[in-house]
Amino acid sequence: MKNLKVRRDKIRKNFSEWFDNVLSENQLYDWRYPLKGCGVWLPYGFKIRKFVLEELRRLHDETGHEETLFPLLIPEDLLKLESHHIKGFEKQVYWVTHGGTTELDVKLVLRPTSETGMYYMYRMYIRSHADLPLKWYQIVNTFRYETKATRPLIRVREITSFKEGHSCHATREDAERQVKEAEEIYSKFFDYLGVPYVISNRPSWDKFAGAVYTHAFDTLMPSGKSLQIGTVHYLGQNFSKPFDIKFEDIDGETKYVHQDSYGISERSIAALLGVHGDDNGLVLPPNVAPIQVIVVPIPFKDAPEDVFGESKKLEEEIRAGGIRVKGDYSDLTPGNKFYKYEGMGVPLRAELGPRDIRNNKVMLVRRDTGEKISVDRENIAETIKELLNTIQNDMREAAWARFNEAILKTTNLEQAKRHVRRLKGLATVHVCDDEECTMKLNEEHDLDVLGVPLNMEFKPEGTCPICGRDATRVVLVGKSY
Repeated sequence: MKNLKVRRDKIRKNFSEWFDNVLSENQLYDWRYPLKGCGVWLPYGFKIRKFVLEELRRLHDETGHEETLFPLLIPEDLLKLESHHIKGFEKQVYWVTHGGTTELDVKLVLRPTSETGMYYMYRMYIRSHADLPLKWYQIVNTFRYETKATRPLIRVREITSFKEGHSCHATREDAERQVKEAEEIYSKFFDYLGVPYVISNRPSWDKFAGAVYTHAFDTLMPSGKSLQIGTVHYLGQNFSKPFDIKFEDIDGETKYVHQDSYGISERSIAALLGVHGDDNGLVLPPNVAPIQVIVVPIPFKDAPEDVFGESKKLEEEIRAGGIRVKGDYSDLTPGNKFYKYEGMGVPLRAELGPRDIRNNKVMLVRRDTGEKISVDRENIAETIKELLNTIQNDMREAAWARFNEAILKTTNLEQAKRHVRRLKGLATVHVCDDEECTMKLNEEHDLDVLGVPLNMEFKPEGTCPICGRDATRVVLVGKSY
């Protein structure tokens, strides 16, 4: 593969404007709905969403999860059963107080997440150890009254693609094994999207309300800010006791289950778009691209070859290989077609002109690098499949390389702060075991603490910059959405 220069200057300098433009110009998502924090998935964006969710479903289904669907409305008394949980969400919930003109006896909540609504029912489905483990998930809309500045797909009030998994287990050991499985599922999912990530153990003040501990997935957007794209929570018995979810073990003893919950939203799609994009627009990984190949005929006035007819035949040859292909036979000039489909992020362009027809060739152009490759027309579908796989792998490797380059490995707090302040990415800070020192990084030094990385190894060195004691662990810090 030629090492061609890919420009990302504009996307780095003004990611917000770039993101808004690619969503609107390519008809992915419309943010103009007259309710703040809510948007419309348009057909092209909905297709991307469909392919993303199909992979997420496949990964859950093949690991023994079962898909369900629970009600959107949660009675207030259920939400209040778990005190830490309601405290964590009380400022974010939407209340339904009337049915028509009648005031409701019990207020209802539009689910911010489904622990309380699902766990009331779980106690009816679990009776003995034979019912465990229970591993269910659903992909639903959730609602949170977001008080910060809303951003399409990134910070919304209606989360339209919330995949939440909820599992019950006989022992803590099995529940924590499930935490590892959930992390493996999410790792495979983001690898499929080509999105790099760090998994971190969140500090106590930033864990999920009601969790014993939270592990989170974060990536870096071109702006230099981190974006949380997935979470896995070990809940212990913090919900099973108030919701009375019990089982009879093999010895006939009644016990409370141990639980996990884990979620991913459309932020994963925002990450997909942002991580791979460049100054010319979207760059979609072939796995989730609605159009994997665009066929563009290049006609010449004085050439006798039937370029349009041969291009349509080429399109069918490619489609026969199970590839998502489209031919553009409109009146637009070839140059305008190139510009259009580059912006849409189509991974591969197949150009066919008179000379190509005479030589039985096809010119293929990669969206990710701009590289042009002349290939034989014979077995074109197999050639393209191999190239799409190469593009997928190259995009993932390039994204990981950019991600790793943006992590400053330093023991100097001031260096870390400068790196973060300039929105260059993440930085390491070496701290002691006292979490109060870690909290001061957030409160006194204006750093967003992601936590202790679990999928990256950093050896603690030197002393804690807050208290001066020996450093015993390394945390990653940055600026977050």
